[in-house]
Amino acid sequence: MASSQAATSAQAGPATSAETRRRVAVVVAIVFIDLLGFGIIIPILPFYVRSFGVSDVFIGLLAASYSLAQFGAAPVLGRISDERGRRPVLMLSVGVAGIAWILFGFAAEIGAASGVTLGLVVLFSARLLAGAAGGNIATAQAYIADVTTPEDRPGALGLVGAAFGLGFVFGPAIGGILASDTVVSTARALLPGFVPVTPFSLPSFAAAGFSFLALGATAVVLKEPDRIRTPARRVTFVAQFRTALADLTLRPLVVAFFLTSLAFAGMTVMFVPFLADFFGYDATAAAMFLAYIGALGIINQGILIGWLSRKVGVRYVVRWGVVALFLALVLLAASPLAGTSSLSGSGYGWVTGGLVVLVAFGALASFGNGAITVGLAALVSEGATGDAQGAAFGVTQGAGSLGRTVGPPLAAAAYVVVYWSPFVAGALLLVPVALMLRR
Repeated sequence: MASSQAATSAQAGPATSAETRRRVAVVVAIVFIDLLGFGIIIPILPFYVRSFGVSDVFIGLLAASYSLAQFGAAPVLGRISDERGRRPVLMLSVGVAGIAWILFGFAAEIGAASGVTLGLVVLFSARLLAGAAGGNIATAQAYIADVTTPEDRPGALGLVGAAFGLGFVFGPAIGGILASDTVVSTARALLPGFVPVTPFSLPSFAAAGFSFLALGATAVVLKEPDRIRTPARRVTFVAQFRTALADLTLRPLVVAFFLTSLAFAGMTVMFVPFLADFFGYDATAAAMFLAYIGALGIINQGILIGWLSRKVGVRYVVRWGVVALFLALVLLAASPLAGTSSLSGSGYGWVTGGLVVLVAFGALASFGNGAITVGLAALVSEGATGDAQGAAFGVTQGAGSLGRTVGPPLAAAAYVVVYWSPFVAGALLLVPVALMLRR
């Protein structure tokens, strides 16, 4: 009976255009709601770590802990979604994320009551749990691959990237607002005394709320796609990566995912402290700048990259993305040299040379990251068989998570020594990626 159903699903092929658009829209909405919770945490994370009175190196370690767990979970969740279904994996992961963000919000209270060490243990444990849940992006990408044709896939995967962009527009903005003095003081007056109200707990609890909202949406709206399911089999974590690296098509894509993620992670983890140290931005101001980058990401990944992929091909788009991200990292390293003094003749006192460079950096970084992420995902889908999309996306996302695991602590340590070193090192890591893509 199971084989008969699989054959029927295989013969059915992609759903009608209207049904496909509806399914893609549902997955994109769920990814957006889930990523909204993740984005809320971004502007508060460095300040949250500093509130424990520890070194900035812990900022990198905390950021890395999320990606470390995602690295381990993404291939496993992808394989399970091939065997058991996309929908249950998505439901489980967003529910776990909600629990993780609640614990994250209580870490400071636990640290104050039981000591800094225990508080940090809770903080890191919650971040690890959230990272494991974040491995569901491979499942979401596999769902998109299940319900779209190869021609429409880059554009549909671009919409998933646009959902990331939306999450990074509204998430940091919401996080920055919730961390503001006005909102915190108002919440203290309104909420019962047993609820901890700080600039760190409010964003964390909001992130949990959005994750539970995504859980409800997944349970009520999302349908399992028609596809061939692979039989249950025992495949070790290492074996999945070994298989992918032995595949001549997937090997360069796995390496490219790792190197680009390593480069981008060094920038993202120290970007908010960099804005605070050299431009005087607090969490709210940094959140607004992240929202600007995210808004560009919506346009790039939701419209521009899909259009360019159809016009010139995915491979050219990925190459352009590597060049754009390279230039962005160089500009970021050089931005303090432009100064924080107002530009004469601008007519606006707040327009400085450094701000102009940062604006240009944001545009290039947004396009570069979007083009690389969407383009590589489309190439992975092309290189994987129909019954192994989840596993393929899981391995490549796992490689990206490994880069985001190694990158943050190295970047944080390098930043303490020379502020520009993580950004320049990231740019240099993109050189071998460009050479691989040329081949």
